[in-house]
Amino acid sequence: MYPIVSIVGKSESGKTTLLERLIGELKCRCYRSGVVKHEPYGFKLDHPGKDSWRLTQAGGDIIALSSPQQLAFIKRVEEDTPLEELSCLFGDDLDLILADGFRGSDTPKIEVHRKGLGELLCPAEELFAVVSDELLDVAVPQYSPDNISELADVIEQKFLASPQVEHLILRINGIPTRLNPFVKKFISHTLLGMVSVLDDVPEIKTLQILLRKS
Repeated sequence: MYPIVSIVGKSESGKTTLLERLIGELKCRCYRSGVVKHEPYGFKLDHPGKDSWRLTQAGGDIIALSSPQQLAFIKRVEEDTPLEELSCLFGDDLDLILADGFRGSDTPKIEVHRKGLGELLCPAEELFAVVSDELLDVAVPQYSPDNISELADVIEQKFLASPQVEHLILRINGIPTRLNPFVKKFISHTLLGMVSVLDDVPEIKTLQILLRKS
């Protein structure tokens, strides 16, 4: 699973601006970022009268919009989807995921703070960094909003500097399942060993298996 970093903060704290600059800085360092934005009050992509809206209204549970430039999915859900589950939708070609919001997740967090907004949203023990335009009395490393390069250095060292050893994600009924290190190693080595002896198999970079019970 990709490293996930959540950017949290109160309204008007500057989360989106920080994300924009951080994405750009990481892009300059040749890292590929996926971005998830939490919208607690809902959002609308398929507007009334559009084909996607008509198909949704007709009862389609998942609508895919595909073009040569973009691909989008609209899926009906009954409740908020966990951030860790959302990360499985991004495929295999990213280095990390940056989340806007998701304060209730267990992911590492950076809180963005602005003078005059009062206390931080999150307890200090949930944060690995604070970005603020004033010095706060908290035992967490603090960075200026203007020093994106230094903040990117921290993310790079903490989450990206070490090469990622083989990842294994097991999804049961579409939901990621936590695996202990022994089970991960057993499954990955078994599958790679079996597939590698097949004829005409190229270098294995990713391996996907879908098992559906009839």
